[in-house]
Amino acid sequence: MARILIIDDDPAMVQVISDICQERGHQTIAYSSGIKALEGLATHAPQLVITDVRMDKIGGLDVLRECKEVIPSTPVIMITAYKQLEVGIEAMKMGAYDYITKPFKVDELQLSIQRALDHQHDRREIRNLRQIVKEKYRFENIIGTSARMQEIYNLIAKVADTDSTILIQGESGTGKELVARALHFNSTRQHQPFVAINCSALPENLLESELFGHKKGAFTGAVQDKIGLFEEAEMGTIFLDEVNSMAVSLQTKLLRVLQERQIRRVGDTKSVAINVRVLAATNESLNDKIKTGNFREDLYYRLAVIPIEMPALRERLDDIPLLVQHFLSKNAAQTGTEPKKIDPKALEVLQHYRWPGNVRELENAVERACALCDDGIIRVQDLPPQVVRQAAAGPVVETTGSLPVGQSLDEYIREQERRYIEETIKFNGASREKAAKMLGISMATLYRKLEVKRAAETRV
Repeated sequence: MARILIIDDDPAMVQVISDICQERGHQTIAYSSGIKALEGLATHAPQLVITDVRMDKIGGLDVLRECKEVIPSTPVIMITAYKQLEVGIEAMKMGAYDYITKPFKVDELQLSIQRALDHQHDRREIRNLRQIVKEKYRFENIIGTSARMQEIYNLIAKVADTDSTILIQGESGTGKELVARALHFNSTRQHQPFVAINCSALPENLLESELFGHKKGAFTGAVQDKIGLFEEAEMGTIFLDEVNSMAVSLQTKLLRVLQERQIRRVGDTKSVAINVRVLAATNESLNDKIKTGNFREDLYYRLAVIPIEMPALRERLDDIPLLVQHFLSKNAAQTGTEPKKIDPKALEVLQHYRWPGNVRELENAVERACALCDDGIIRVQDLPPQVVRQAAAGPVVETTGSLPVGQSLDEYIREQERRYIEETIKFNGASREKAAKMLGISMATLYRKLEVKRAAETRV
């Protein structure tokens, strides 16, 4: 049911339109004077306005003009006599949703009313979705309070609303695309397209066609013209993920696009001007690829006008508790359940793992633990085995020159195994059964290895 404002200086026409609306369950607010209707415009906040064009003192065009000022998102339907058709067209130019000529059919008016209300509903949903997307990609949703992350927040806030080309560098799983989306949805281009492509997902010839489009007959299988992603992203942002995997020949064409702000479809002889912001990401060092001749140095400087370096998770372990709480809340929202809690010992284990898959791996680990845990509490045994094993072994210290050179290889391996077993038993509160389960071996194997250790100590 909608609230509909009806304005016409003919009381009989007001009654007819009111009856038509009320038949469909709508609430009507009727006025026979344009002046009085405008006085209550903001108060009534109608979802639809139906007004006659020709009225005394204040006409329909004046009402339309005021509606666009006071309630700009509300559709307006104009009713005009056949001889005033030009006025109806003028009203459409001014922003009216529709116009209907007298005499009209009941079905015609009902259809126009329903379309106008559907249109308003769709616009409201679009606004809501845009707000949801903007909320989702706020800077604050890039989780982390460490000094490294604070530097990144400050940098993103400064450069988001510029058109500068940005290169986001970091290992896989560090949140590069999340940063790219935050840059787009916090810029003046936020209501325009955000187009992302993984450059490693397609072979060179297909990637060129995907980026720049092609003309019919340009190659086998090109049965019709196709616009590329650069044209799809017009006025918006294109995100080139894993740009490091792009072939050198295609890098040359990308360089030309960045320099000239024009693209040329495969098989075409004409260039097309574009207005697109370019963001790129790489999961390996482009400087190393430049040295080996696998990446153009001039393209690197075009892409890295503003470089953003995403830290690996192992470089900001203090952020893990905050990230875990975020993923627990996210899991609860997705499953419609109460957020799980995490045991302090389990959290400590997570902070002792090196996370080669970074934040993405941590999110997967939390999701797995949520599915396996009992009583809504995540414990050590609910975590992935490799995470628990590494935590039991203690922090990995990357040093050189400290290895016990002089031992045989068998002796060295036995020594490392012994230390690892002892640490695992200690971690499990001296429970050998729990230690064996964590190590993925049987109790018999655990006892056998401990016997070997005792035998070696006896010989000494």
